[in-house]
Amino acid sequence: MTTRNGFLAIWSDVPSREETNYLHWLTREHTAERVTVPGFVDVRVFRARVREPCRYFILYRLERPDVVASEGYLARLNSPTEWSRRIMPILGNFVRGGGRVLAESGQGEGATVIPVICHSSEVEPAHTALRVLATLDRVVAARLCEVDQSRSGVATNEKSLRANDQSFPALLFIEALDDVALQDAFDELRKTVRTAEAPALYDQVFALRRAEITAVRDD
Repeated sequence: MTTRNGFLAIWSDVPSREETNYLHWLTREHTAERVTVPGFVDVRVFRARVREPCRYFILYRLERPDVVASEGYLARLNSPTEWSRRIMPILGNFVRGGGRVLAESGQGEGATVIPVICHSSEVEPAHTALRVLATLDRVVAARLCEVDQSRSGVATNEKSLRANDQSFPALLFIEALDDVALQDAFDELRKTVRTAEAPALYDQVFALRRAEITAVRDD
């Protein structure tokens, strides 16, 4: 059971009338800005299967857990672009947390995922369930992440543009090849983490790796 060092996870609701503007900002400026920060490796963007509101989940992979409070990242957060200044106030139900990947099982990425927020008391049983989840039919991988509140909760200029930010203790992220596999995985998880609430299904809509941006600039 291998681990990746760091992560940053973000959820937010986007008004339907602003969704195209939000997606253009995200794919044409914001994610590229983020993954070029030293310590950021890649980003994946997912959309929840709900009609209203438009809910998005963004997952960054980091080289180290402390990147969420690094000098380079905080410099970006304290100097938001003009486009970011227009987008941040429209984001609702904003949930954000970063820290370390405790454990992962399986390999690769699935296009369909469920992110399950865990309370602190659920981290140990979720860890126990992790290896079993990744062995289920058509489940690709499962990853357990723990938030470092002291680092990811630092006040910044960008955060001040939003209202009522929330965070969470831990995240169990399950990736699969289809909906049936995800439901089977969640049913298995409930045998160990009985308090887990059924999350929405999310589909990947965009991904960007730092190496891709470097390659374009080199060309």
